Amino acid sequence: MKKQILILHPKASCVIRRISTRSSRHYSQPQPRAKSAPEQLVGVVGLEIHAQIQSNTKLFSGSSVRFSAPPNSLVSFFDASLPGTLPVLNRRCVEAAVMTGLALNCTINRKSLFDRKHYFYADLPAGYQITQQRRPIAVDGMLTYSLLGGKKRNQVMRKNVHIKQIQLEQDSGKSLHDDLRSQTLIDLNRAGVGLMELVMEPDMSCGEEAAAAVRELQLILQALGTCQGNMSEGQLRVDANVSVHRPDEPLGIRTEVKNINSVRYLARAIDYEIRRQIDVLQRGGRVQNETRAYDSKTGETVPMRDKEGLQDYRFMPEPNLPPLIVYEDNTSLPTGSDACQAVVVQKIREGLPELPSVKRDRLVQTYGILPEHSFTLVNEDGLVEYFEAVLKATKREPRKVIGWVTNSLLGHLKQHDMSVSQSPVSPPALAELLELQETGHISSSVAKQVFQEMWRSSGKTASQIIHELDLGLVSDMAQLHSICQKVVDSNPDEVHAIRNGNKKVLNKLIGLVQKETKGRADTVLVRTILLEKTS
Repeated sequence: MKKQILILHPKASCVIRRISTRSSRHYSQPQPRAKSAPEQLVGVVGLEIHAQIQSNTKLFSGSSVRFSAPPNSLVSFFDASLPGTLPVLNRRCVEAAVMTGLALNCTINRKSLFDRKHYFYADLPAGYQITQQRRPIAVDGMLTYSLLGGKKRNQVMRKNVHIKQIQLEQDSGKSLHDDLRSQTLIDLNRAGVGLMELVMEPDMSCGEEAAAAVRELQLILQALGTCQGNMSEGQLRVDANVSVHRPDEPLGIRTEVKNINSVRYLARAIDYEIRRQIDVLQRGGRVQNETRAYDSKTGETVPMRDKEGLQDYRFMPEPNLPPLIVYEDNTSLPTGSDACQAVVVQKIREGLPELPSVKRDRLVQTYGILPEHSFTLVNEDGLVEYFEAVLKATKREPRKVIGWVTNSLLGHLKQHDMSVSQSPVSPPALAELLELQETGHISSSVAKQVFQEMWRSSGKTASQIIHELDLGLVSDMAQLHSICQKVVDSNPDEVHAIRNGNKKVLNKLIGLVQKETKGRADTVLVRTILLEKTS
């Protein structure tokens, strides 16, 4: 199956998927009003998220799952839909769905069903997708997410979004379009990979809330190990259902923005679509029930197709798969059954790891840091572990360490587009630097300078850099008194202002002393000496 399948005609359209985000609530067309009325319109956002299950093999076949493998090199007879092949359910995928449902406070259906959803799609060889339309594996959940608010955007606000359902289903293959030759190449490596479709109710009102919810879900899935959540590799794909309405009125006609693969683009796409719909209504038009795509270059959504007269998917029970049964605990297993072959909810519940929200609360309670700092730590992959590793190697207070981690370290990582694991400054190296500052070997300004050198000169310790550049604190008191006297003599106006009660001017003199010493003077000691000389 390593030979590519060649389709000589362009693919007619994109996949049409079932819209299950409480679509009955999106039905009314808000009536145009006076020009002042549109400001009363608010956005309503629901999400459908397809999360690729982290598994070694596909949902119904033994084919391996690996990103960027050679085209059509991971395709079994079942994936290619050859006659006579039958699906065999991957237990790992079921366990991943149950674990995700538990983490999202869902009700786990002890009995769920598989269905066939029929449609023609060039990279769906069977002509149907195996999904869970009638009875999904998990329902009625809740995701609590956090976002920063307030005037200074330093207040952590918590919000909830209801999870309607989580269902297991197959992914399709990939279509690679060659416009030059007017043909489409089909890669079936992804065909049959296990997906969890998570349907979020329309409980959000803007792009920022939707992006925060998706980011929180991404962190939860990564903590669980049920999905790697790498959006750039298509492991997490988002469809946004967007409408506008006036509060206390029925929801408006919605549009669906398909296949968004970036949290940042998700926020932009939703906010643009809300503004567009409000503008349409303000001009007396009507919002069309259609599918749209987000163009990241223009920052706009563009029409793909309308939703009128959608094809009948002809849902039917999957005849080759029996009902999926999961058990609450070992006592509920049928007599004589092998517990190792069953999916036991209680066992999965006991194995749940620390979730992001719990981790944030623990960080605040354990280390006394601000909630917004815990928000930053948890949202960056590996930053909590880095922070705690620094604390283990230094005696400095957590509140003093947090600034270095969330400002200096994270700032450099963002600037160079690097992950925490790629940092050239290790936790022990940063801890050594902070210890040298705490014990009075260097000033705070020199500590920042040394950090810059450590970033540029990977492998060099703080002590080595301080020695090579002679950055240690000035220990000669006579020399320090002499420098302070020189600054006082050179700035008679400032000295006069200080003697007249303007103590703020003293900071200028301290800065001049630090300039003379290249930041190597103890600020507290310099302040004491200058106060004596200007009194």
